[in-house]
Amino acid sequence: MIHPLYFVEKAKQDVVLNRKNNIDTSFYNGIFSRYENPVLTRESVPLFWRYDLDMETNPHFMERLGINAVFNAGAIELNGKFYIVARVEGADRKSFFAVAESDSPVDGFRFHDYPILLPDTEPNETNVYDMRLTKHEDGWIYGVFCSESKDTSSKDLSAAVAAAGIVRTKDLEHWERLPDLKTLNSPQQRNVVLHPEFVKGKYAFYTRPMDDFIETGSGGGIGFGLCDDITHAVIDEEKITSARKYHTITESKNGAGAVPIKTDKGWIHIAHGVRNTAAGLRYVIYAFATSLDDPSKVIAEPGGLLIGPRGWERVGDVSNVVFTNGAIARENGDVFIYYAASDTRLHVASTTIEKLKDYVFNTPSDPLRSVKCVEQRSALIRKNLALLSETD
Repeated sequence: MIHPLYFVEKAKQDVVLNRKNNIDTSFYNGIFSRYENPVLTRESVPLFWRYDLDMETNPHFMERLGINAVFNAGAIELNGKFYIVARVEGADRKSFFAVAESDSPVDGFRFHDYPILLPDTEPNETNVYDMRLTKHEDGWIYGVFCSESKDTSSKDLSAAVAAAGIVRTKDLEHWERLPDLKTLNSPQQRNVVLHPEFVKGKYAFYTRPMDDFIETGSGGGIGFGLCDDITHAVIDEEKITSARKYHTITESKNGAGAVPIKTDKGWIHIAHGVRNTAAGLRYVIYAFATSLDDPSKVIAEPGGLLIGPRGWERVGDVSNVVFTNGAIARENGDVFIYYAASDTRLHVASTTIEKLKDYVFNTPSDPLRSVKCVEQRSALIRKNLALLSETD
Protein backbone atom coordinates (compact mmCIF):
# COMPACT_ATOMS: atom_id res chain seq x y z
CA MET A 1 0.00 0.00 0.00
CA ILE A 2 1.30 3.46 -0.91
CA HIS A 3 1.71 5.70 2.09
CA PRO A 4 -1.01 8.40 2.05
CA LEU A 5 1.57 11.10 2.84
CA TYR A 6 3.04 10.51 -0.61
CA PHE A 7 -0.01 12.11 -2.20
CA VAL A 8 0.19 15.07 0.19
CA GLU A 9 3.85 15.71 -0.64
CA LYS A 10 3.27 15.07 -4.35
CA ALA A 11 0.59 17.76 -4.45
CA LYS A 12 3.02 20.24 -2.88
CA GLN A 13 5.70 19.30 -5.37
CA ASP A 14 3.36 19.66 -8.34
CA VAL A 15 2.68 23.28 -7.37
CA VAL A 16 6.43 24.00 -7.62
CA LEU A 17 6.96 22.02 -10.81
CA ASN A 18 3.99 23.61 -12.59
CA ARG A 19 4.69 27.24 -11.75
CA LYS A 20 5.64 29.59 -14.56
CA ASN A 21 9.03 31.27 -14.34
CA ASN A 22 8.85 34.96 -15.14
CA ILE A 23 11.64 37.41 -15.87
CA ASP A 24 12.79 39.27 -12.77
CA THR A 25 11.91 42.83 -13.77
CA SER A 26 13.79 44.31 -10.80
CA PHE A 27 17.09 43.43 -12.51
CA TYR A 28 18.35 45.09 -15.69
CA ASN A 29 21.74 45.48 -17.36
CA GLY A 30 20.80 45.21 -21.04
CA ILE A 31 22.91 42.07 -21.49
CA PHE A 32 20.78 39.27 -20.05
CA SER A 33 17.62 38.65 -18.03
CA ARG A 34 17.38 36.89 -14.70
CA TYR A 35 14.32 34.87 -13.67
CA GLU A 36 12.29 34.87 -10.48
CA ASN A 37 12.71 31.17 -9.69
CA PRO A 38 15.35 28.49 -10.09
CA VAL A 39 14.71 25.95 -12.84
CA LEU A 40 15.72 22.99 -10.66
CA THR A 41 16.22 22.47 -6.93
CA ARG A 42 16.33 19.47 -4.57
CA GLU A 43 12.53 19.80 -4.41
CA SER A 44 12.38 18.98 -8.14
CA VAL A 45 13.69 15.47 -7.59
CA PRO A 46 10.97 12.78 -7.80
CA LEU A 47 9.68 11.67 -4.42
CA PHE A 48 10.19 8.04 -5.38
CA TRP A 49 13.94 8.70 -5.55
CA ARG A 50 13.95 9.79 -1.92
CA TYR A 51 11.21 7.93 -0.07
CA ASP A 52 10.20 4.33 0.29
CA LEU A 53 6.53 4.73 -0.64
CA ASP A 54 5.48 1.44 0.95
CA MET A 55 3.34 1.97 4.04
CA GLU A 56 4.53 -1.31 5.56
CA THR A 57 8.29 -0.73 5.25
CA ASN A 58 8.21 3.05 5.83
CA PRO A 59 5.30 3.68 8.23
CA HIS A 60 6.54 7.18 9.19
CA PHE A 61 7.20 8.15 5.57
CA MET A 62 10.83 9.01 6.22
CA GLU A 63 13.21 10.18 3.54
CA ARG A 64 15.48 7.14 3.11
CA LEU A 65 17.84 8.40 0.38
CA GLY A 66 17.98 12.15 0.79
CA ILE A 67 18.94 14.72 -1.83
CA ASN A 68 21.06 17.67 -0.78
CA ALA A 69 21.29 19.78 -3.96
CA VAL A 70 20.66 19.97 -7.70
CA PHE A 71 23.06 22.24 -9.53
CA ASN A 72 25.82 22.41 -12.19
CA ALA A 73 24.19 21.18 -15.40
CA GLY A 74 24.99 20.57 -19.02
CA ALA A 75 22.24 21.59 -21.42
CA ILE A 76 21.14 20.74 -24.93
CA GLU A 77 18.17 21.16 -27.28
CA LEU A 78 17.01 18.09 -29.18
CA ASN A 79 13.95 17.70 -31.41
CA GLY A 80 12.34 20.86 -30.05
CA LYS A 81 12.75 19.89 -26.40
CA PHE A 82 15.15 21.24 -23.80
CA TYR A 83 17.29 18.84 -21.81
CA ILE A 84 19.41 19.39 -18.72
CA VAL A 85 21.90 16.86 -17.39
CA ALA A 86 22.12 18.05 -13.81
CA ARG A 87 24.53 17.27 -11.04
CA VAL A 88 22.45 15.79 -8.25
CA GLU A 89 24.11 15.44 -4.87
CA GLY A 90 22.74 12.95 -2.38
CA ALA A 91 22.72 13.44 1.36
CA ASP A 92 25.72 11.09 1.35
CA ARG A 93 27.74 13.72 -0.59
CA LYS A 94 27.99 11.52 -3.70
CA SER A 95 27.01 13.24 -6.93
CA PHE A 96 25.42 11.63 -9.96
CA PHE A 97 23.87 12.74 -13.23
CA ALA A 98 20.19 12.93 -14.08
CA VAL A 99 18.31 14.10 -17.17
CA ALA A 100 15.46 16.59 -16.87
CA GLU A 101 13.44 17.74 -19.86
CA SER A 102 10.88 20.41 -20.71
CA ASP A 103 9.07 22.02 -23.59
CA SER A 104 10.25 25.36 -22.21
CA PRO A 105 13.82 26.52 -21.60
CA VAL A 106 12.96 28.31 -18.33
CA ASP A 107 10.43 26.16 -16.46
CA GLY A 108 8.53 22.87 -16.38
CA PHE A 109 11.59 20.61 -16.14
CA ARG A 110 10.84 17.03 -15.07
CA PHE A 111 13.44 14.40 -14.29
CA HIS A 112 13.38 11.10 -16.14
CA ASP A 113 12.36 8.14 -13.98
CA TYR A 114 15.93 7.01 -13.38
CA PRO A 115 19.25 8.85 -13.01
CA ILE A 116 22.10 8.00 -15.38
CA LEU A 117 23.94 4.82 -14.44
CA LEU A 118 27.37 5.30 -15.95
CA PRO A 119 29.28 2.22 -17.11
CA ASP A 120 31.52 1.28 -14.17
CA THR A 121 34.82 1.24 -16.01
CA GLU A 122 36.88 3.21 -13.48
CA PRO A 123 37.17 1.12 -10.29
CA ASN A 124 38.90 3.88 -8.29
CA GLU A 125 36.35 6.54 -9.19
CA THR A 126 34.43 7.83 -6.16
CA ASN A 127 32.50 10.82 -7.47
CA VAL A 128 31.39 12.36 -10.78
CA TYR A 129 30.05 15.82 -11.54
CA ASP A 130 29.68 18.86 -13.84
CA MET A 131 28.99 17.31 -17.24
CA ARG A 132 29.38 19.45 -20.36
CA LEU A 133 27.29 18.32 -23.34
CA THR A 134 28.66 18.77 -26.85
CA LYS A 135 26.75 18.05 -30.05
CA HIS A 136 29.78 17.22 -32.16
CA GLU A 137 29.93 17.32 -35.93
CA ASP A 138 30.88 13.63 -35.90
CA GLY A 139 27.23 12.87 -35.02
CA TRP A 140 27.65 11.97 -31.34
CA ILE A 141 26.59 13.85 -28.24
CA TYR A 142 29.55 13.80 -25.86
CA GLY A 143 29.48 14.35 -22.12
CA VAL A 144 32.75 15.44 -20.53
CA PHE A 145 32.76 15.49 -16.74
CA CYS A 146 34.97 15.47 -13.67
CA SER A 147 35.89 12.00 -12.44
CA GLU A 148 37.20 12.16 -8.88
CA SER A 149 39.26 9.52 -7.08
CA LYS A 150 41.10 9.40 -3.78
CA ASP A 151 44.75 10.39 -3.92
CA THR A 152 46.30 7.23 -2.52
CA SER A 153 49.75 8.84 -2.44
CA SER A 154 48.66 11.23 0.33
CA LYS A 155 47.81 10.59 3.98
CA ASP A 156 45.34 13.48 3.82
CA LEU A 157 41.91 11.86 3.72
CA SER A 158 40.53 14.75 1.64
CA ALA A 159 43.27 14.57 -1.01
CA ALA A 160 41.83 13.71 -4.42
CA VAL A 161 42.74 13.31 -8.06
CA ALA A 162 40.59 14.83 -10.81
CA ALA A 163 40.38 13.49 -14.34
CA ALA A 164 38.19 14.30 -17.34
CA GLY A 165 35.75 11.46 -17.92
CA ILE A 166 34.13 11.06 -21.34
CA VAL A 167 30.85 9.44 -22.36
CA ARG A 168 28.85 9.61 -25.57
CA THR A 169 25.25 9.03 -26.56
CA LYS A 170 22.77 9.53 -29.37
CA ASP A 171 19.62 9.81 -27.27
CA LEU A 172 20.56 10.82 -23.68
CA GLU A 173 19.40 7.38 -22.56
CA HIS A 174 22.12 4.97 -23.64
CA TRP A 175 25.63 6.04 -22.67
CA GLU A 176 28.96 4.63 -23.81
CA ARG A 177 31.91 5.28 -21.51
CA LEU A 178 35.22 6.07 -23.19
CA PRO A 179 38.64 6.12 -21.50
CA ASP A 180 39.40 9.28 -19.53
CA LEU A 181 41.22 12.11 -21.27
CA LYS A 182 44.99 12.03 -20.79
CA THR A 183 47.03 15.24 -20.79
CA LEU A 184 50.74 14.48 -20.77
CA ASN A 185 51.84 17.74 -19.15
CA SER A 186 49.05 18.21 -16.58
CA PRO A 187 48.67 15.78 -13.65
CA GLN A 188 45.03 16.72 -13.01
CA GLN A 189 42.13 18.04 -15.11
CA ARG A 190 38.78 19.62 -14.32
CA ASN A 191 36.29 21.76 -16.25
CA VAL A 192 37.14 20.22 -19.61
CA VAL A 193 34.96 21.09 -22.61
CA LEU A 194 34.91 19.41 -26.02
CA HIS A 195 34.82 21.84 -28.96
CA PRO A 196 31.83 21.07 -31.24
CA GLU A 197 33.82 20.98 -34.49
CA PHE A 198 37.01 19.33 -35.69
CA VAL A 199 40.05 21.60 -35.64
CA LYS A 200 42.69 20.67 -38.22
CA GLY A 201 40.90 17.36 -38.55
CA LYS A 202 41.26 16.60 -34.84
CA TYR A 203 39.12 16.66 -31.71
CA ALA A 204 39.72 19.84 -29.72
CA PHE A 205 39.39 20.23 -25.98
CA TYR A 206 39.43 23.22 -23.67
CA THR A 207 41.23 22.08 -20.54
CA ARG A 208 42.17 23.42 -17.12
CA PRO A 209 45.73 22.32 -16.28
CA MET A 210 46.14 21.76 -12.54
CA ASP A 211 48.96 20.65 -10.28
CA ASP A 212 46.58 19.25 -7.66
CA PHE A 213 42.89 18.87 -6.92
CA ILE A 214 42.12 22.36 -5.56
CA GLU A 215 45.04 24.60 -6.52
CA THR A 216 45.93 25.21 -10.15
CA GLY A 217 49.56 25.76 -9.21
CA SER A 218 51.49 26.31 -12.42
CA GLY A 219 48.29 26.07 -14.48
CA GLY A 220 48.03 29.40 -16.28
CA GLY A 221 44.37 29.45 -17.28
CA ILE A 222 42.06 27.75 -19.75
CA GLY A 223 44.07 25.42 -21.96
CA PHE A 224 43.48 24.16 -25.49
CA GLY A 225 44.69 20.91 -26.98
CA LEU A 226 44.09 18.54 -29.87
CA CYS A 227 43.82 14.76 -30.03
CA ASP A 228 43.54 12.34 -32.93
CA ASP A 229 41.22 9.71 -31.44
CA ILE A 230 38.52 10.53 -28.92
CA THR A 231 38.08 6.86 -28.07
CA HIS A 232 41.62 7.01 -26.62
CA ALA A 233 41.99 10.73 -26.11
CA VAL A 234 45.53 11.93 -25.44
CA ILE A 235 46.64 15.57 -25.57
CA ASP A 236 50.38 16.07 -25.99
CA GLU A 237 50.42 19.85 -25.69
CA GLU A 238 48.13 22.40 -24.04
CA LYS A 239 48.14 26.02 -25.15
CA ILE A 240 46.73 28.64 -22.78
CA THR A 241 43.81 30.62 -24.19
CA SER A 242 42.12 32.79 -21.53
CA ALA A 243 44.94 33.37 -19.05
CA ARG A 244 44.72 33.96 -15.31
CA LYS A 245 45.67 37.51 -14.34
CA TYR A 246 46.64 39.19 -11.08
CA HIS A 247 43.93 41.18 -9.27
CA THR A 248 41.14 40.17 -11.63
CA ILE A 249 38.18 37.81 -11.43
CA THR A 250 40.42 34.98 -12.68
CA GLU A 251 43.29 35.48 -10.26
CA SER A 252 42.95 32.18 -8.35
CA LYS A 253 41.72 30.06 -11.24
CA ASN A 254 39.42 29.97 -14.23
CA GLY A 255 37.84 27.26 -16.30
CA ALA A 256 35.76 26.64 -19.39
CA GLY A 257 32.03 26.57 -18.78
CA ALA A 258 29.48 26.05 -21.52
CA VAL A 259 30.36 24.68 -24.95
CA PRO A 260 31.47 27.70 -27.05
CA ILE A 261 28.82 29.33 -29.23
CA LYS A 262 29.66 29.90 -32.89
CA THR A 263 28.90 33.34 -34.31
CA ASP A 264 29.93 35.16 -37.47
CA LYS A 265 32.51 37.13 -35.47
CA GLY A 266 34.05 34.30 -33.46
CA TRP A 267 33.46 31.62 -30.87
CA ILE A 268 31.86 33.04 -27.73
CA HIS A 269 32.91 31.32 -24.51
CA ILE A 270 31.02 31.53 -21.22
CA ALA A 271 33.47 30.56 -18.49
CA HIS A 272 34.01 30.90 -14.76
CA GLY A 273 36.61 32.88 -12.85
CA VAL A 274 37.65 32.59 -9.23
CA ARG A 275 39.32 35.01 -6.84
CA ASN A 276 40.11 34.67 -3.17
CA THR A 277 38.52 36.91 -0.54
CA ALA A 278 38.49 37.16 3.24
CA ALA A 279 35.25 35.16 3.10
CA GLY A 280 36.70 32.46 0.84
CA LEU A 281 36.69 31.82 -2.88
CA ARG A 282 34.24 33.83 -5.00
CA TYR A 283 33.12 32.29 -8.30
CA VAL A 284 31.69 34.41 -11.11
CA ILE A 285 30.89 33.90 -14.78
CA TYR A 286 32.65 35.82 -17.53
CA ALA A 287 32.80 35.75 -21.34
CA PHE A 288 35.39 36.02 -24.07
CA ALA A 289 35.72 35.20 -27.77
CA THR A 290 38.19 33.20 -29.81
CA SER A 291 38.91 33.22 -33.53
CA LEU A 292 36.86 31.14 -35.95
CA ASP A 293 40.08 30.20 -37.73
CA ASP A 294 41.98 29.41 -34.54
CA PRO A 295 39.70 28.63 -31.57
CA SER A 296 42.69 28.80 -29.21
CA LYS A 297 43.32 32.49 -29.99
CA VAL A 298 41.46 35.03 -27.83
CA ILE A 299 40.23 37.96 -29.93
CA ALA A 300 37.95 39.74 -27.43
CA GLU A 301 37.75 39.71 -23.64
CA PRO A 302 35.47 42.26 -21.96
CA GLY A 303 36.61 43.37 -18.54
CA GLY A 304 35.00 42.04 -15.40
CA LEU A 305 32.21 39.56 -14.82
CA LEU A 306 29.12 38.71 -16.83
CA ILE A 307 27.12 37.10 -14.00
CA GLY A 308 27.89 37.36 -10.30
CA PRO A 309 25.95 35.95 -7.34
CA ARG A 310 23.27 38.38 -6.14
CA GLY A 311 20.85 38.30 -3.23
CA TRP A 312 19.81 34.81 -2.23
CA GLU A 313 21.96 33.33 -5.04
CA ARG A 314 24.84 33.95 -2.61
CA VAL A 315 23.40 31.57 -0.01
CA GLY A 316 23.90 27.83 -0.06
CA ASP A 317 26.26 24.94 0.57
CA VAL A 318 29.22 26.83 -0.93
CA SER A 319 28.21 30.47 -0.64
CA ASN A 320 29.06 33.35 -2.96
CA VAL A 321 29.30 31.16 -6.06
CA VAL A 322 27.77 31.12 -9.53
CA PHE A 323 28.94 28.47 -11.96
CA THR A 324 27.93 27.38 -15.44
CA ASN A 325 28.64 24.31 -17.50
CA GLY A 326 25.67 24.51 -19.87
CA ALA A 327 24.04 26.89 -22.33
CA ILE A 328 21.62 26.48 -25.22
CA ALA A 329 21.95 28.68 -28.30
CA ARG A 330 18.85 28.32 -30.47
CA GLU A 331 18.62 28.74 -34.24
CA ASN A 332 16.38 31.79 -33.72
CA GLY A 333 19.21 33.56 -31.87
CA ASP A 334 17.96 33.07 -28.31
CA VAL A 335 20.51 31.93 -25.73
CA PHE A 336 19.80 30.36 -22.34
CA ILE A 337 22.61 30.12 -19.82
CA TYR A 338 22.08 27.60 -17.03
CA TYR A 339 24.00 28.56 -13.93
CA ALA A 340 24.10 27.19 -10.42
CA ALA A 341 24.00 29.33 -7.31
CA SER A 342 26.16 28.42 -4.32
CA ASP A 343 26.33 24.72 -5.28
CA THR A 344 22.68 24.36 -4.28
CA ARG A 345 20.19 25.15 -7.04
CA LEU A 346 20.05 25.75 -10.81
CA HIS A 347 19.01 29.06 -12.37
CA VAL A 348 18.69 30.32 -15.93
CA ALA A 349 19.57 33.61 -17.63
CA SER A 350 18.37 34.51 -21.11
CA THR A 351 19.96 36.66 -23.78
CA THR A 352 20.56 36.58 -27.54
CA ILE A 353 23.45 35.96 -29.90
CA GLU A 354 23.35 39.60 -30.96
CA LYS A 355 23.51 40.85 -27.38
CA LEU A 356 26.36 38.49 -26.54
CA LYS A 357 28.31 39.66 -29.59
CA ASP A 358 27.71 43.29 -28.66
CA TYR A 359 28.79 42.64 -25.08
CA VAL A 360 31.91 40.62 -25.90
CA PHE A 361 33.22 42.69 -28.79
CA ASN A 362 32.23 46.20 -27.67
CA THR A 363 32.75 46.15 -23.90
CA PRO A 364 36.18 47.53 -22.95
CA SER A 365 38.81 45.11 -21.69
CA ASP A 366 40.24 45.32 -18.18
CA PRO A 367 43.16 47.80 -18.16
CA LEU A 368 44.48 45.96 -15.07
CA ARG A 369 45.37 49.06 -12.97
CA SER A 370 43.09 51.28 -10.87
CA VAL A 371 44.38 54.51 -12.39
CA LYS A 372 43.70 53.21 -15.90
CA CYS A 373 40.26 51.97 -14.85
CA VAL A 374 39.38 55.50 -13.63
CA GLU A 375 40.62 56.97 -16.90
CA GLN A 376 38.50 54.46 -18.80
CA ARG A 377 35.38 55.27 -16.75
CA SER A 378 36.02 59.02 -16.91
CA ALA A 379 36.09 58.87 -20.71
CA LEU A 380 32.64 57.27 -20.65
CA ILE A 381 31.39 59.88 -18.18
CA ARG A 382 32.64 62.76 -20.36
CA LYS A 383 30.94 61.32 -23.40
CA ASN A 384 27.66 60.86 -21.56
CA LEU A 385 27.71 64.28 -19.89
CA ALA A 386 28.27 65.86 -23.28
CA LEU A 387 25.24 64.02 -24.64
CA LEU A 388 23.15 65.00 -21.65
CA SER A 389 24.13 68.65 -21.99
CA GLU A 390 22.86 68.62 -25.54
CA THR A 391 19.38 67.77 -24.28
CA ASP A 392 19.24 70.65 -21.74
